[in-house]
Amino acid sequence: MPVRVWLVLLIVAGLTHPFLPESRWLLVHLFTLGAVTNSIVVWSQTLAERFLGYHLPESERRPQLVKIYLLNAGIVVTIIGVVGGWFPVTFVGAVLIGAMVAWHAISLLLLIRRAQRARVEAGDSPAEHAQSVWFLVASSAMLPFGAGFGAVLAYGATEQAEAGFLLAHQAMNLLGFLGLAAAGVLTVMYPNLIGMDKAGVERRPAALAILLVGIAALMVGALAGYPLIAAAGCAVYLIGWIVVAAPLLRGAFSHPPNGYAVASVTAAILWLLGSLAVLAIVLATGPMDPDRATLMTVPFLAGFAAQLLFGVMSHLLPTLMGGGPAVVSAGVDKMNRWWVWRIVVINIGLLLFLMPLESWMRVGGTALVMIAFVMFLPVMITSAKASVAGRRAVMSGRTVPDYVPATHQRGLQATSALACLALVAAVMSGIGGDFGGQDASAGVTPTGNTTEVHIEAVGMRFTPDTITVPAGDRLVLTVTNSDDQVHDLVLATGHDTGRLAPGESSTLEVGVVGADIDGWCSIVGHRQQGMVVHIVADGGGGGAMVHDHGSAAGAPTVDLAAEPDTDFVARDPLLAPASDGTLHRYTFEITEVPGEYAVGVPQTMWTYNGQAMGPTLRGRVGDVFEITMVNHGSMGHSIDFHAGMVGPDGPMRTINPGEELIYRFRAEHSGIWLYHCATTPMAVHIAAGMFGAVVIDPPSLSAVDAEYLMVQSDAYLGDGEVDAVKVAAGTPDLVMFNAFADQYVHRPLHAEVGDRLRIWVLDAGPNEPVAFHIVGSQFDTVYKEGTYLLRAGDPDSGGSQVLDLAVAQGGFVELRFLEPGIYTFLNHRMVDGDRGAMGRIVVG
Repeated sequence: MPVRVWLVLLIVAGLTHPFLPESRWLLVHLFTLGAVTNSIVVWSQTLAERFLGYHLPESERRPQLVKIYLLNAGIVVTIIGVVGGWFPVTFVGAVLIGAMVAWHAISLLLLIRRAQRARVEAGDSPAEHAQSVWFLVASSAMLPFGAGFGAVLAYGATEQAEAGFLLAHQAMNLLGFLGLAAAGVLTVMYPNLIGMDKAGVERRPAALAILLVGIAALMVGALAGYPLIAAAGCAVYLIGWIVVAAPLLRGAFSHPPNGYAVASVTAAILWLLGSLAVLAIVLATGPMDPDRATLMTVPFLAGFAAQLLFGVMSHLLPTLMGGGPAVVSAGVDKMNRWWVWRIVVINIGLLLFLMPLESWMRVGGTALVMIAFVMFLPVMITSAKASVAGRRAVMSGRTVPDYVPATHQRGLQATSALACLALVAAVMSGIGGDFGGQDASAGVTPTGNTTEVHIEAVGMRFTPDTITVPAGDRLVLTVTNSDDQVHDLVLATGHDTGRLAPGESSTLEVGVVGADIDGWCSIVGHRQQGMVVHIVADGGGGGAMVHDHGSAAGAPTVDLAAEPDTDFVARDPLLAPASDGTLHRYTFEITEVPGEYAVGVPQTMWTYNGQAMGPTLRGRVGDVFEITMVNHGSMGHSIDFHAGMVGPDGPMRTINPGEELIYRFRAEHSGIWLYHCATTPMAVHIAAGMFGAVVIDPPSLSAVDAEYLMVQSDAYLGDGEVDAVKVAAGTPDLVMFNAFADQYVHRPLHAEVGDRLRIWVLDAGPNEPVAFHIVGSQFDTVYKEGTYLLRAGDPDSGGSQVLDLAVAQGGFVELRFLEPGIYTFLNHRMVDGDRGAMGRIVVG
């Protein structure tokens, strides 16, 4: 039952993997941890009892069930921990898995001891297949180590250490846990499958020793960072499997496969031997890095593990259900439905996947292979129904006639499988031509060679940023994000990696290159910062595939004369007084949300707490501010509070999606201070809405009738979000107070004649200065950058007409209105006033 559940979950995850976090890890481990681990633990107990000729009493089955329940609980906990990024949870799950499988190894040892004692007491000779159980004991002893290595990988390690732990993890789990169990079971089962009795029994003790030596050497070489030792261990392990498999495969050649079980198991053995040989060569001929360490993961999992699992289950399920020869034959025959088609599709499809084909063709072939694997579930259910029906007939006393196997048209199935693969290849090749990116060949004759290049994204650069490819070569790019923030790579052909978190990699199958190609990071502003790649076709026709990176043609049209809806509510400009207490705690949640900068001007905004221009903070000199920042966005963001004096390395660092940090500072000086995102390119992040104000009251601040806040910023409209080219050029579409153009024209402020107003002004930029002016009035108090330039009651009766601020400067003005009327406030840099930096005060 657990195996079926995990297989169903695997299918669901396979269909939804683009939307799942850690999808690659999840797919691999739903199969290995879920389906394979449960199969080995359950079936090894059953087979060990059969091999030993000793069956535990039913009264002792309950601990086995507890072990299975706890094992699956550990698997669930581990998956939750990895997907959620919670290492303590992952660690608990790994410990639970390792403990349960270690318990299983001990129980098998005790079973061997009890069986031997029982046979001695009965005067029987040792069980014929008792030595195979030692393979199962050794197998179960491997997984606790593999689980430990997996926990280390979840915690994190350097690239070199990660490669070693990855290889050791695979060695313990795939070659140790699965490989040893397979070797022990197949030396007994395979001869029975093909009708060859007792083949290779005498070789098993030597084989187990050789396999264990190979695993140990492979693990030591991996962890110590010596690839040659690891390669030698892999070669020794391969020799051990040759000792096991040689007599079996000789028998297979003289007894051609006549059903799914024997064909699938034979294919699995061949994939294992071939994969081991390739892995040994890979380890012996190059450095040990994570990509090379996992190069054979697909052949090991799909070619060996999956085919072994389904092949063995296809034999064991109807055989162990019993019911007599006729009933077993019926169950086996149902298991053989379309077996030739499944075997051909799986194995040729996997070979095609490993070939240097276009990515769309590989996707289509993979989908067909998955269909062939998934067919096992309905076939298994049909077989189980046939076996159950036969057993019921036997139990009711009815005579069950000899079962006549159905005729399987092998030639037709093989032809159909090849036709399906060819059709998928043709269709996906057409799709790839239409949607997978433009053809970069420019009519050049393919050379048949492949150029593979590894690109690193770090420090707002791609390295290398110029790639020379012989014209006609097929180009494969492996892009690794070695930076501390999210990047991607988009080519003018249309190929792209998708967003890559720090440490992630992606492979681009560019195809045959016959013309120059431009590439860039598509995250806003990164291209303008220099994240570009130039692919040069050496010997090509001289053409180039480029992409216009000027201002976005799809930017919305601005009409500042447009009237808002009647339910439009302007951002409240009233500045609330500082709260009591000296510690101010806030949570800033970073999101990227749709909004408007003017009536009918939609844009995606990057925000603190859901709106362009984040929350306004206020306090007094000596107060402490503690801000918890959580990044729910799609790229890296940060924050810089000008109001504090802190070392920037920690609190101002960029955090990636899903991360958070705490920024704590003490207000040492009074004034109005800017805060903003400090992630490169800063101008783009600020222009997208990531800014706000902190007001620290001067100790001598006098009472007024009302206080208002005006934060000026500039907007650069693109096709959906901020246009980084316009930001770099300093050509704003809008200049605004409080992040919405002309909002206080549509929804004016109100005052009475004689009211004393204080208006705090901050210039957030990123580019435009402000000359704050109120038409028809004058300021009798001017405070700028921490000091008074003018105070009411000045003996010279001085006044001011403008508060002039450069970007990131701030201050306030105070005034009284002597007459009623509608007063306009604006940026007296008139072009910016006309762009939306304007409002009104209605004085009654």
